[in-house]
Amino acid sequence: MKTKKILLTSIALGLSLLTTSVTTQAALPAFVSEQQLPSLSPMLEKVLPAVVSISVEGKQKSRYQYNDIPEEFKFFFGPDAFQDNAPNKFRGLGSGVIINAEKGYVLTNNHVIDQADKITVKLEDGREFSAKVVGKDEMSDVALIQLKNPKNLAEIKISDSDKLRVGDFTVAIGNPFGLGQTVTSGIISALGRSTGSDINTYENYIQTDAAVNRGNSGGPLINLNGELVGINTAIISPSGGNAGIAFAIPSNMATSLVKQILEFGEVRRGFLGIKGGELDADLADAFDVEAKQGAFVSEVLPNSAAEKAGIKAGDIITAINGQKLSSFAELRAKIATTGANKEIELTYLRDGKSKDVKVTLQSDDQSQTGANGILPELDGAELSNYNEKDLKGIVITKIKPKSLADRRGLKTGDIIIGVNRQKVENLGQLRKLLENNPSAVALNILRDNSNFYLIIQ
Repeated sequence: MKTKKILLTSIALGLSLLTTSVTTQAALPAFVSEQQLPSLSPMLEKVLPAVVSISVEGKQKSRYQYNDIPEEFKFFFGPDAFQDNAPNKFRGLGSGVIINAEKGYVLTNNHVIDQADKITVKLEDGREFSAKVVGKDEMSDVALIQLKNPKNLAEIKISDSDKLRVGDFTVAIGNPFGLGQTVTSGIISALGRSTGSDINTYENYIQTDAAVNRGNSGGPLINLNGELVGINTAIISPSGGNAGIAFAIPSNMATSLVKQILEFGEVRRGFLGIKGGELDADLADAFDVEAKQGAFVSEVLPNSAAEKAGIKAGDIITAINGQKLSSFAELRAKIATTGANKEIELTYLRDGKSKDVKVTLQSDDQSQTGANGILPELDGAELSNYNEKDLKGIVITKIKPKSLADRRGLKTGDIIIGVNRQKVENLGQLRKLLENNPSAVALNILRDNSNFYLIIQ
């Protein structure tokens, strides 16, 4: 028996591929017995201009070192085979969708643009734009990029993914195998799916049988109204091709992360403060409950949002904000991507009775993710919001050697507190001040006990 494989649906290529127009099925007559046949064409004509193809170039270090090779095989490679773990050039293809035409914001997957030094976005009409990364979240595989000098763009309308039902019709659009824009259709096969492939990810997938292949990553999953309901991200396949099992990140989850990136410059994860697992038949019998799906709470952490709201070990959480939960993994993903300090409503079972409670989520400081591409001279610096001892700003947590930031003299621990005599308290404010590309930028920086300006022109 062949083992099923979970595959990210971007595609890395060693040679250029020609692009073609949208694929179509064999032509059918417009009318049969004087009745017009249904068609997706009118809806697609409005949506396709908002769907983009993404090509990337970059360098990544080899996973292997000379010392990793078994002794009996080292003769075939020699010590120079992996010299200094030298980076290898790579190229890749993926998809994306424009969610803000005025600003040129494109939503895609993190794995599409990860480690890319150059990002090129191609529109349906053939125009090409260079793009920069605005922010990304590796754990949910969401990324936001921005086109440079955007003009005359179309954007997609975003739907409430919480209203989806199994059996709803869906359409997937993307750039499979570098062919160019391709449209496929299907239905929603399941909701709240988790592959269980990595405990360090947040998975709350829409499952669809619409044909999705490598290169579809980051492309939209839409409803029949032409509204975005998900971002295609992965497939399960024994062979690497379409097998009718594809996964998409719900639009509500993706847009929540985008809002955090734009407001704060990073993802601020929500934190409930519970440990637990899936509700199965044995647990349901043991606790004498009729519910067959939900999240079983095995432990409540002290001083957590859950404890303050009265959640106790043994409770079974069955819904969040009125939406039924299918698993603990779904609850975990929704909590983490909702954002810190947000209020939610949980429905839970205790002693056979259903109760509702409002909970204000705390911040999971360990999971904050810095944003990139704010200013070229900051490239190579990892940034995070700083808020300690009545001081707010942006702290440099790491500097890549020989990067632009390193050559500019920036150091780990530097705190940016102002730009051109205006105070900045977080990455979102910094991004907003630099959005119009001022000709001269003076960064006000605190280093140890000194305060100075770094002039960038």
